[in-house]
Amino acid sequence: MTLTADVTDADVRVVEPATVAVIGTGAIGQDLISKIHRSPLLDCRLVAGRNPASAGLRHAERFGYPVTADGIDAVLAAGDAFDVVFDATNAASHLRHWSLLEPLGTLVVDLTPSRVGRMVVPTVTGVEATTGRNINLISCGGQASIPVAHALAARFPVSYVEVVSTVASDVAGRGTRLNLDEYVATTRHAITTFSGVPDVKAILNISPAVPPATFRTAVHARIAGADVAAVREVVDGVAEQVRSFAPGYAVTACTVVDDRVTVALQVTAHSDVLPRYAGNLDIINSAAILVAEQHAARLGRTARTEAAR
Repeated sequence: MTLTADVTDADVRVVEPATVAVIGTGAIGQDLISKIHRSPLLDCRLVAGRNPASAGLRHAERFGYPVTADGIDAVLAAGDAFDVVFDATNAASHLRHWSLLEPLGTLVVDLTPSRVGRMVVPTVTGVEATTGRNINLISCGGQASIPVAHALAARFPVSYVEVVSTVASDVAGRGTRLNLDEYVATTRHAITTFSGVPDVKAILNISPAVPPATFRTAVHARIAGADVAAVREVVDGVAEQVRSFAPGYAVTACTVVDDRVTVALQVTAHSDVLPRYAGNLDIINSAAILVAEQHAARLGRTARTEAAR
């Protein structure tokens, strides 16, 4: 399964891009802005932060995008509702943001572990918000591990899953550190939801190593009678699907010892602004862009259908 925006070249010429706003100007917000800038289906109309001197606002200004230090208030004050609002702040802030954005009818793409909206992992769930207008992308560790955990549980009798993710300290910003408890709880909940395995543990390590550690995630599973060739076939198939939107996703090891399966994953960033080791930010942002582009394509189909009548 290859995940791309469902739109032809002719559609791109006809469809006006979806209007988007970004709330949050840390490293994840800066990378989002760069990815939005490269997308023919997304038009950034506002970047909102809280610190007028933030590097994220300066980064957005270099692209010519409107910027503000008034945060969510500026998004609400815009004359027209945006088609998509990306929330790259923290879980506690998102609770307030969603209560204010919900009446506007916009699609909100939540990059915090708030567990408010519909949880989405592109290769597992698809990218459409079938109910409501809030899509939650869980966590970077969730985006890396859940495709593997889901696929293993669909094929084998999995009785336990443990996911351990490691991120470099200098790309674990203030929002990540504020969200540590929510990260663990939301990731664990999502793994159980999408694998059906009740016995799950999620761990996040923030590494101060120099040089910085490339983002990696280890998925440990207990599978009675596991066969390494069959496990590897499943895992490689998953990795190919994820690489359709996050090309830095790679399987670095897959081992089976008795009933203990270990799948080691590494994600390198393909980004204009992130270092290559910041794959944690790249994978969740790549999923966010895919969600928004698919939404833009659906808006475009609706507009052409109505215009033809």
